[in-house]
Amino acid sequence: MSEPEFRLATAADHAALGQVMFDAVRHSASPYTPAQKEAWVPEARSGPEWDARLAAQTVLVATQGAEIVGFMSLAAEGYIDLAFIRPAAQGQGLFRRLYEQIEALARERGEPRLTTHASLMAQPAFAAMGFVTTQPETVEVRGQSLDRFAMEKWLVQS
Repeated sequence: MSEPEFRLATAADHAALGQVMFDAVRHSASPYTPAQKEAWVPEARSGPEWDARLAAQTVLVATQGAEIVGFMSLAAEGYIDLAFIRPAAQGQGLFRRLYEQIEALARERGEPRLTTHASLMAQPAFAAMGFVTTQPETVEVRGQSLDRFAMEKWLVQS
């Protein structure tokens, strides 16, 4: 596989990002049940609501050749909203490389801390980046209970 390249997402990428999210949730090894995965992401996201959500954030994508293989987004106030890697591209350090660039961007913006709601799959990766769990949570999505973690990482000493 070719070395990944990183760039900011454009509106033309939005449908592909929805497919990356779908593939990551539905086809990756996971502690979530098939019913939980289907409730979380019943189909690849697309359309006006998805476009608006992505347009309101800074979205960094990882590509290999012409294919988007992962992405991470930074929303207002240092919130990492989305972080997904296609199953075939997992285990290659893409999460770390995307995260390092997102953290650098947050520091440039003067964000004092980063926060996220990490899935059971993403929690270890965020912990490896220095995030700490502030609260375990269970959310109801389409009749399914999904466990996740509120996490934070301070970028400045308080």
